[in-house]
Formats: sequence, C-alpha cells, structure tokens
Amino acid sequence: MAACLRRDKSLTYGPTESYREPTKNSIRFLALGDFGGKTDFPFTPPIQNAVAAQTAKLAKQNPIDFVLTLGDNFYEHGVESVDDPRFTETYGRVFHQKSLEVDWYIVGGNHDYRGNISAQIAYTKVSKRWKYPDFFYKLKYTIPGSDMVLEIIMIDTVILCGKTDDATDMILLGPASIVEAKKQWKWIRKNIEKSTADYLIVAGHYPVISVSSHGPTKTLVDILDPLLHANNVTAYFSGHDHNLQHLQSRQQQSKVDYFVSGAADKMDPSMEHKGDVPSGALKFFAGKTIPLGGFGHVEVYKENMTFTFSDSYGKALYQHVMFPRHVRK
Repeated sequence: MAACLRRDKSLTYGPTESYREPTKNSIRFLALGDFGGKTDFPFTPPIQNAVAAQTAKLAKQNPIDFVLTLGDNFYEHGVESVDDPRFTETYGRVFHQKSLEVDWYIVGGNHDYRGNISAQIAYTKVSKRWKYPDFFYKLKYTIPGSDMVLEIIMIDTVILCGKTDDATDMILLGPASIVEAKKQWKWIRKNIEKSTADYLIVAGHYPVISVSSHGPTKTLVDILDPLLHANNVTAYFSGHDHNLQHLQSRQQQSKVDYFVSGAADKMDPSMEHKGDVPSGALKFFAGKTIPLGGFGHVEVYKENMTFTFSDSYGKALYQHVMFPRHVRK
C-alpha cells in the first residue's frame, strides 16, 4: 500500500511556534482512540470537539498522511447499520476539517461490538476516508527517500479477548468464538514473525499493560506480549483507558514501547493498576491534568520514529524517540 506523502514540518506546539523548512522525508500520522461521542443531542462532548479542533490545527500546520484509530469509535452501543446517523453526527461533522481528509484506519472496540460491527466495516464502501477493510489487517509504507519500511498490524482485541460486561465495562467475558480467536492469533503470529520492516507497530483497542482503570489485559500479556518481545516489535498502540500513557518493558535483550491513547472523548485520572505493571515500566501518564483530552502524533524518519503526546490546547506533553529494529538496544 503506497503512502500519499505530503509536505512535512516540525511539530509546532506552545507559544513560540518555530518551524523548520518543509521536507518530504517522513511519514506522519495521528494515533487516537475512544473518540465515540454521545448517543443523544448534542452528540459531541467538549473533549471530542476540542480534540477534533486541535488535531485539525496540527494537521493543517504539519500535514499528515493518515489517522490511526484505536477503537470505541461510537459510544455507547456502536452503530446499527451503514445508514446510522452516528457516522455523520459524531464522526463526519466533528472531524470535518480539510486537513483531516486523509485515510482513517479503523479497529473495533468493545463499545463498537455492542452494535453492528460489520456495519462499520461496510461503511468503508460509503466513505472516502473511512478505511476498515476487515476485522484485522496490515498496513505497509515506504519511508520517503529510502527503502526502509513501516508496517502496522491492526488487530481486533475484542475477537481475541471478548467484550466487556455492560454493567461495569471492566470484566472481559472471553472470546465469543474460540475458532475465530485462534484464526486471528495464527494470522498475528505469522505476520509478526515474518516481518522485516524497519519499524513494526501492532495496534488494537485493549492495552497489553496499563496502570489505569482497566489495567493489563491478561490474554494479551500471556500471548501477545511474548510475541512482541521475541520479534523485536517497535511498539504497541492501544486505547480503552481514557488517558495518555507510555509504558516500556524489557525482557533480556528486547524492549517494547506501549502507548495508550484513549483520551479523545473522555478522561480518567485513575492509576489504580500502577502496581500491576512491571516495576519502572510507566514512563508517562496524563489524566486529570488534561481536562480537554489529548492524542498521539507520530513522525517516522529513516533515522528514528518519534511519538508525541499533546493536549487539546496544542501543548506537547511528552515525546519519546524509537530507532529502527536493526539498531535498537
């Protein structure tokens, strides 16, 4: 899949707003999850509107190539059909700015599965930018000015781990179909193990590890995490917990970065599972301190990949740099 690359400028946050000369040597994209809006009027909460406005502003100043979504696209119960007005009310009319008219790559979250998840996939044929070709799929981009490759493996964690119970939204009920879960695990293992990409990202809705309300996802910790480490995967992106987190774990010679970006609609300051992640894993957390939410922004050069968390006021909160898999230590 070829990337449609655009002019590239440095991040411009805060009061100074200094710029580099435009270049064309990177891939740039947003990473945001849990942007699902409301089921009744006025449909869009303040956080969602603020995130939409700021992502559009950033993308106008620093054009992006695509948006990577991380599930819970429609609160509280997904959509009913491709004609559901929610596609317009809490997506189209919110993220309407011209700078956001790029491909949006979608994965399903637990709230999406409370409705008709197949309708979200079918909406790919209705919308020019909504890209949801299947429950799980892979993206591949060549970094401009090089032969280096970025691969993103989009997985369906609800198929793997089950839906959450409606009462508390906490307990995972287990896979609805063991057969479908095993089918996806086989596909995930194959695509991770055979990848020769210089940067390899896996993205899904449930986090592998998290310090917030939902905490670590046991199935992903038991099965996915060893795969990430064994194959030197660059990073895992997720949503589900409504805050911004960067965690990092090391196992012998491997290191994996985990980014939780679930702050595009609601905020949760909880750190109740801080004791359930590896000691020293938490590198950054923002919950209560960003009342109008936030999102991730990624820039991939041949030399490095930078992940930046920013809030809806345009302030860069945190930045982490990662290196190609063949030079990582």
